[in-house]
Amino acid sequence: MNNIFNNLTTSLSEEFKKFDLDEAIQLSMSKIAGYDLQINNLVKYNKSDFFDELQENVIETINSSNIFLPVEKNDMGFLNLSLNHIYLMKNITNTQSDFENEQSNKIIFDYGGPNIGKPLHVGHMRTLNIGRSLYNIHSFIGNEVVSDIHLGDWGMPIAQIITYLEKEEIELQNLDSSQLEIIYPKASEEYKQNKDFKTRAQEINKLLNNNDQELLEMWEFIKKISIQSLEENFEIFGHSFDYWLGESDVNNLIPKMIEELLKDEKIIYDDGALISAEDTDPKILITKSDGSYLYITTDLATILFRQKNIGYDKTFYIVDNRQSLHFEQLFSSIKYFEFNNLEHEHISYGTLNDSDGNPFKTREGGTKPLSELFKETYEYIEKINNDLDKSIVSQLTNSVLTYSDLITNRKTDYKFDLEKFTNVNGKTGIYVQYSQVRAKKLLENIETKHSELNDLILSDEDKELLSKLYLFTYFLEQSAVLNEPHHLANYLYEISNLFNQFYESEKISEIEDSDQLSSKMYITNLFLTTSQNVMWCLGITPVNQM
Repeated sequence: MNNIFNNLTTSLSEEFKKFDLDEAIQLSMSKIAGYDLQINNLVKYNKSDFFDELQENVIETINSSNIFLPVEKNDMGFLNLSLNHIYLMKNITNTQSDFENEQSNKIIFDYGGPNIGKPLHVGHMRTLNIGRSLYNIHSFIGNEVVSDIHLGDWGMPIAQIITYLEKEEIELQNLDSSQLEIIYPKASEEYKQNKDFKTRAQEINKLLNNNDQELLEMWEFIKKISIQSLEENFEIFGHSFDYWLGESDVNNLIPKMIEELLKDEKIIYDDGALISAEDTDPKILITKSDGSYLYITTDLATILFRQKNIGYDKTFYIVDNRQSLHFEQLFSSIKYFEFNNLEHEHISYGTLNDSDGNPFKTREGGTKPLSELFKETYEYIEKINNDLDKSIVSQLTNSVLTYSDLITNRKTDYKFDLEKFTNVNGKTGIYVQYSQVRAKKLLENIETKHSELNDLILSDEDKELLSKLYLFTYFLEQSAVLNEPHHLANYLYEISNLFNQFYESEKISEIEDSDQLSSKMYITNLFLTTSQNVMWCLGITPVNQM
């Protein structure tokens, strides 16, 4: 990622190379009061003959950059750094132009989407939030991003629905998405319990794969009404996708793919099933013994489809950590089958549980629909803020559902506590929204439009907030490199908290000194720009009032 800190660390690495040292310079947060960052790369060389000369060269490079206040020598090699606010004011705006990559990558975000006919449930929330945030983050730093919901729109679940419609003599033209959501679990249960039903579903699945025209028309109708319902729900939650592709879009590629892999002896028969010829434990199953396809079969075909029709440098799969083995086998197969040498990464995440740490369930014991969680959150916020416009309440609801999700490291499970996550204080979507609204109102109410920093009259609160604001690039890079939005989510809380301390330290609207007021306006402007850009990266829409 292109920014002034990276330019400096690159220059510092060159200084180490002069001593035949291959050192990746790391800027880390300083643990010493009064300092912002630190560099510890020199420490391991403090007993070396060349240490003094190397440290002098490093310090000279740092000081000549003007990014930090003058740095002093340290016998141990720990270099503590304080940001130079005046220099950074002229070189950092925290707008998108500060961060764009010199060379961008094309990244596909695969959401491992829902099955058609099945309602969105709370288990989908993390996929959606994490995926959208990473999509926005990579877009913000200049990568070309493409999202694909990757629908489950083919195979046995569809055959089960059609079998149920046939068995219950339900007229297709009378079917709507709400009925479909009731039918889906019933058909699944019937398949498990009823042998005749199972046999018929398997027959229908084969007929679909053989392009039976009547069944294909039924499938098209079911898919159409299901996608319409999904689009309506996604709009409520503020989610959209560049592609609405599914398993059906690659189904016709699979026979030829299988044929070529057999020809190249990349896959072999094993008790009627097809497995990868790669020596792995466990074996990688490509098709079942009855010839039916697996997730890995369609995922492999999807790779071929995307190479030809979309093109990409990287693909990120936003799917929960229970699918880790699947993706290990998929990525291993892509290389073994010599499909490509591009980058594929499983962006795994933990589960979302209720406030007691148990899986979310309805009162009847079923999987909780995501719309129900939205409704509960909306009503709770509306009850506390009954004078707010409904559109604002809706935005705040999405802020709560998004921020509470992203503030947690994606790799861990977390509990959704409605009362905690709607609190106006603490690490909540409500708190960060309140802070940026406060800044917006302050700027609207102050008549002066002039804003410039005067370092000589800055208070401690001013300096602390400024230093943190200038580190946006540090946390943005962490989130982008590690594909972990929680670094930015926590940063948003930190700058919001510091802004409120800055705001409450004195009555800004009554400041008469023009230089002091100008500095306050500069800081407020920078906070508002930064917080709103972080919100955009997280997938949160800033509200205009609270």
